[in-house]
Amino acid sequence: MSDLNSLSLEQLKTLIEINGRINSNYSDINALLVYILESAMRLVHCESSSLLLNKENGSLRFVVALGPKGAEAKNIPVAKNSIAGWVVENNKSLILNNVASDPRFSTTVQEKTGYVSRNMLAIPMRVKGKCIGVIELLNKAEQLAFNDDDLAVLESLADQAAIAYINADSYRSAKDKISVLSSKIENGSDYHPFVARSAAVLDLIRVIDEVAKTNTTILITGESGVGKELFAEQLHIKGSRREKPFVRVNCAALSPALLESELFGHVKGAFTDAVTDRIGRFEASDGGTIFLDEIGELSLDLQAKLLRVLQEHKFEKVGSNETISVDVRVVAATNRNLEQMVQDGNFRSDLYYRLNVVPLNIPPLRERKDDIEPLASFFLDRFSRETKKNFTGFSQAALRTLYDYYWPGNVRELENSIERACVLGKPPMVQAEDLRINALPSADSASSASKEISDFASEVYDEDDKTLKTAINRFKAAYITKILNETSWNQTEAGKILGIQRTYVSRLLNELNIR
Repeated sequence: MSDLNSLSLEQLKTLIEINGRINSNYSDINALLVYILESAMRLVHCESSSLLLNKENGSLRFVVALGPKGAEAKNIPVAKNSIAGWVVENNKSLILNNVASDPRFSTTVQEKTGYVSRNMLAIPMRVKGKCIGVIELLNKAEQLAFNDDDLAVLESLADQAAIAYINADSYRSAKDKISVLSSKIENGSDYHPFVARSAAVLDLIRVIDEVAKTNTTILITGESGVGKELFAEQLHIKGSRREKPFVRVNCAALSPALLESELFGHVKGAFTDAVTDRIGRFEASDGGTIFLDEIGELSLDLQAKLLRVLQEHKFEKVGSNETISVDVRVVAATNRNLEQMVQDGNFRSDLYYRLNVVPLNIPPLRERKDDIEPLASFFLDRFSRETKKNFTGFSQAALRTLYDYYWPGNVRELENSIERACVLGKPPMVQAEDLRINALPSADSASSASKEISDFASEVYDEDDKTLKTAINRFKAAYITKILNETSWNQTEAGKILGIQRTYVSRLLNELNIR
């Protein structure tokens, strides 16, 4: 190591200033590394610099590269037999004032970027004597040569930088772990965090606080993606059954035959694949809460069996005559109009009134815009950790886009948009274009949409049957056919666009005679 006594008073003052800066804030590790390189260039007056880290598998990679071709150089792999590789292996510094003549010099970066390296300082970053990375300084200003004074000041900086990097990396790791643990402690690992700021949702939470104290059956309604399951979880968590099971069932995910077995269980030999006895979801949730999502998809036969459970708290497994009694609170949810289904004969009126003791209607996201920013920030924090990108917030343009958008897919669509922005965007701020959504339609597109709706109305008009039910069914058939054509009749993709389950798409094809 070079003699520190050769440092000028100005250089010592600069080193003290740098030391204070790099150890004052570990929240942004990339900004820290950039500042270290900028400080190094300031100390020895050179054109370019780079910082490489020695990974656990022995490979070297650029993490920061500054200068005329820094962005291009950053993505180029570094060989172990390079100058940086030699510094890591020997844990020693190098002064090279004629880089091209050194046998360890690789021309790869020079050939790919066109940037010519005349001279170089290469210094190991050490922690407890172990080399964790290399700082390289290229091309001293005014065609001058690097000297021992330059080496002395850079070795002092490299030691400080190594310790600061390790501390920042440890801080980031600890922060991520604490954030995950806090979420689990607050919400329980089996439940979703609940984020809300709007008056509409806070009013619903106040209702839930009261209703949760009782065993009343609850029917949660709302568009697809508004978060009905999270409200059901709150009903369970805030009630006396919180220590008992909370069992979720998606009624649209299975055929009627399989759903009956899923809900009530079966005995061995009840059907071909019933090789053992199995308890159903109602039995599994005894003492707790069962959440029946997409309740509107139940067949009429299953509706009758569910009605009996609600009335008597009793049922029989498939293939068995033995009656089982359970103490279960039922919370149901749907995005369908059950009243209309009752009128159409597709849903039992007695079951509807049994379920609809206390209705909770969850407003769509576009009607509770005060929730958009806190929800977006929550998703940003989560996906920043998952993608290992240090996003700190949203630009003003991005926030305007979030508030202006209609959100037909509600909270689920917002979550997907933020995840996409984290995957495709660049920290520290999410930009409007990262969201990949169109905020407000132009006057031309609005006019075009109005004409398309008018055309649809003409298509569904029937001179012989002008009832609203017929018009709605004809509209459904036309609209679903249009979406299916867009997806090459892929029912799964069409279901995603329509916001319904694939099984419900199949059912509509039969009900509406779509071919």
